[in-house]
Amino acid sequence: MSYTFRDATEADLPRIVEIYNFAVATRKCSCDLDPTTVDARRISFLEHSPNHRPLWVAEDSARPDLGVAGYLGFFHFMNERPGYFITADLAIYLHPQYQGKGLGTYLITQAIERAPSLGVETLTATIFASNASSVALFKKMGFEQWGFMPRVARLEGVEKDLVLVGRRLREPTGAG
Repeated sequence: MSYTFRDATEADLPRIVEIYNFAVATRKCSCDLDPTTVDARRISFLEHSPNHRPLWVAEDSARPDLGVAGYLGFFHFMNERPGYFITADLAIYLHPQYQGKGLGTYLITQAIERAPSLGVETLTATIFASNASSVALFKKMGFEQWGFMPRVARLEGVEKDLVLVGRRLREPTGAG
């Protein structure tokens, strides 16, 4: 399959919410317990900017009529303190019909290639340890496990461990 990506627009929010709500329902990759709405998601959407912390949507090149197939967002690592701006926390969500079809690899590859132009030297992601396919995807993309947080989430009585993965894209040019 062949994919394209672009910066998300407000018109993409309904499809982004639909994809995210699929993830919420699975209890495999989100700590949200209830579906979200376009209005609620708009707040997060507006925090993204193409030149600092973009939110990208991907489409199937062969089937653009299907609309957004998945999305990837660059988020602030830890908080919005400027000292952390060299690091971005990735979030990636794919429509169920596009999972396991190379879209995740495509989006993460684009993030790795374009992150330096955003001033990002390190990429991270937090993943439920039980989400073996996402852990394997990030490992395949050169991310290493940098942390393990046991039982930090509870979803409908099921405790979840969280894995922090990271990938350094380049070493700093000046003294630390």
